[in-house]
Parts: sequence; C-alpha cells; structure tokens
Amino acid sequence: MFKYDVIIIGAGVAGLYAAMKIPKEKKVLIINKRETFKCNTFYAQGGVALARDKEDIPVHIKDTLDAGDGLCDEEAVSVLSKYSREAIDDLVENGFAFDSNDAGELLYTKEAAHSCERILHAGGDATGRYLHHFLLSQNEHAMLGNARVVDLLIKDGVCYGVTVLDHRQRENIYAKDIIIASGGLGSLYEFHTNAPCISADMQGLCVEKGIELDRMEMLQFHPTVFVDSKNAQKMLLTEALRGEGATIEDENGKRFLFEYDARGELASRDIVSKSIYLYKKKTGLQVYLAFSNFQEKYFEQRFPNICNNLRSLGFHVPTQRVPISPAFHYAIGGIRSDLQGRVPSVKNLYAIGEVASTRVHGANRLASNSLLEGLVFAARAVADILKKDEEKEFIEFAIEEEIMSLKDDKIKKDQLRRLMWENVSIIRTNSGLNDALETINALLKEKIGKLLKFRLLTAREIVLSAINRKESIGVHTILEEK
Repeated sequence: MFKYDVIIIGAGVAGLYAAMKIPKEKKVLIINKRETFKCNTFYAQGGVALARDKEDIPVHIKDTLDAGDGLCDEEAVSVLSKYSREAIDDLVENGFAFDSNDAGELLYTKEAAHSCERILHAGGDATGRYLHHFLLSQNEHAMLGNARVVDLLIKDGVCYGVTVLDHRQRENIYAKDIIIASGGLGSLYEFHTNAPCISADMQGLCVEKGIELDRMEMLQFHPTVFVDSKNAQKMLLTEALRGEGATIEDENGKRFLFEYDARGELASRDIVSKSIYLYKKKTGLQVYLAFSNFQEKYFEQRFPNICNNLRSLGFHVPTQRVPISPAFHYAIGGIRSDLQGRVPSVKNLYAIGEVASTRVHGANRLASNSLLEGLVFAARAVADILKKDEEKEFIEFAIEEEIMSLKDDKIKKDQLRRLMWENVSIIRTNSGLNDALETINALLKEKIGKLLKFRLLTAREIVLSAINRKESIGVHTILEEK
C-alpha cells in the first residue's frame, strides 16, 4: 500500500505552489497527466493581479466585485485581495523575478476592467511559463508524470486516496489528504486556449461520486484569440495588448466596441466577447486586433512570444492587424470548496485553482485574478492541512476494472466539442441548451469508456446549470427566442 501525507492532482500554479508550501520532510506525491508544461499555467500570458498596497485593497476588491456582476462571494474576494501581496512577496523572496525597470522597480500594467495598473508580468508576455518553471525548480517532492487519476477512494464521507492509471496499469495510492488542482475543461470545446490535456476528468469524477459542482454555467470566453489553425488549442492574444493600446476593429477599420460599452476595448471580457459575437452576426464582417499604436521595438520586447508566433505565421506585426475570434478560456465554476480549499462534503479532500469554485470570480473573472487565486488558496489549503494532528486509519480499496476508452470515443469526443461550441458557448438559447442536453444524455447511454463518461458528465452539469439560470448575468447570456 503506497501511503503519502499529501497527494496533489495537477502540476499547474495551484498544485506546485501548494507543494512549495509543504515542508520537504512530508511525504508528498504530485500527479500530472502529461508532461509538466502541459497545463494552463504554462500558457498564461498576461500576468498576476494583486492589490499593490493597503490603499489598493478596497479598489481591487471593488473591481473584482464589479467584474463579477453581483455574484461574487465578498468574503472570498476580500481574502483574495488581502493576501495577494503576501503571495507575491513570497515568490519574490524565494527568487522569482517579475519584470522590472532599470532601477529595479516592479513594472505594473493594466488590463480590462481594472481601475489602475496593478498586474505584474514576467518575460513580457510569458508570465505563466516563467512562473511554472520557477515553481518546478522549487519543488522538492516526488512527481508521477504521464498518469491520470481515474477514481477517488471515498468511504463514509472520507477520502483515502486515488486510483491512478499509469502506463495502462491501475494502482491505488493512499494519502492523509488529497488536493485536486487539475485545472479547467477546455477540451470540451471546439475552440479553446487551454492546454490539450485539460479535459474535465476530475469534475466528471466528482459528479460520479456525488460531490457538488458549483456554477458550472459560468464559463469565460477570451475575446481575442487567433483561431485560424488546425490545432484545438488556439493562440491566445493576451488582454494586456488591449490594456496597453491594441484596438479591435472590423475589416473597414471601424472600432465598433463603443456601440456596446463606453469603455470600448477596456470593457470586461464577457462584454467584449459578446460584442464581437453579436457584431459579426449582425454585419457578417471579420474582426481584427490591430497593434498600430505600438512602436515596433517596444512590441518586440513587451510581447516577444506573441510577436514571434504571429510573424512565423506571416503577419508583419505590429504594422499588420490579425483576425480574431472569441474562444473558450477559463472555467469560473468548478468543485465547490470553502475558503480553506476544503470540499465540504468529503473529509481530507481539497480543491484549489481553476478546478475549484470559491465563488471569488462571481459571474465573470477579472483579468489576471486566476494565477493569484491559485497562489492564495493553495497557501490556505496547505495551512489547513499542516495544522491537523489527528492520525488517519487507512482502508484498503479494491481496484475497479472499468474500460477506460473505446475506439469510437474519439468521434464522440469531437461531436461533444462541436455541440458545446455551437449550443453552450458565448450566446445561449433554451432550445440550444435542451438539444445539447438530449444529445449528451443519449451519448451517456451508449457503450463508452470511463474517460469519455467523465467529459460527458461535466458537460451535462454545465448544460443543466445553464438551463437553471433563467436570466442573463455576466458570462451567462440567454437570448429570448421568437
């Protein structure tokens, strides 16, 4: 029987920062599905938001609450903001370098719906990559790669460990505490910005186990994504571009966003995404992101990866504009957890980061609050774990022999992705949602593998949550049908 103090499922910002906060004498195992860099943290471009000082805390809280459109948990937002500086200082004190000027002063930038410059970045537009590499370098615990969790070992409301599929072999691994930090659900959608292996496994497993998912209808679609590629994962064009002067225009050069919101390009993501969607539907015109406000040298230094990637595709940025479309970006809802990351219905089980729902984001996540959420609530979950002193008696579980995947599952996964994009994305209708529900229920009745079942269960929760929320709010928009 393999026994650990803590099992961490996922190796993104939340999972790795949790590992960093656990003393090295503790026996910890980090389980990640694929290579370590295949996580959403690695691809995060914009940066980490924080309250710059005590005076900025109430302003940061207000900006977060305003973006959340009235659905944020105010206590969760207060925790996020009040502990933001502590998390950033901890990273810096341990050797992480955010971008700074020649005098060594941190460089802050502004993104949509923030009332001031309060976002730190690293490597220009490679904050997630730099942060992920740093957290990996700080990790002193064991890692199990290319393995996926296919079961949670729960009995009488207590979690004892996980079942792992490792090189097609299943084994049970036990721990005193289990942290789920597995990320979002991008692979449910035809167009998304997520790492390819982010496929909603753990959310679906929680549904199977009777663990509550919360506000699953709240899905954020990033407004500025280059989608003209064959890859499911599309190229994100960070919000920091608009924060620093990039503009959105139609093929005639018209900046149409002001017809929908007085803030134009600096409106919140949900408004910009919906505005682009509705404008394209009304006019039939292509929409572009233009960078002509940037000087070439600054653009190359501030956004080196975006610059190189777009130039490799033949775009002469910043002088040439780039066609864009919204794409799925971030799961606001998730596994219900409290302000210590605890899953209320299951003892010794935690959920942190994008996979969790602390209700800090409400109906729309404020830009660059996601990496911050992963840091703040990872630290709180670990603090809760470390203060425990009771012993845990382990129960041995039999390994369930279920079929993980079937040959036809790939076709059905692609069908699901198209269905979710067409019926359960930026603009929704009751008829579209009900059609999606009918199709998902039909697929669940077919002979399918367990991994596809997880996706379908998660997708069904999203659809049911969307059907149950009758009024439009934040990222959830229901159009009345004539």
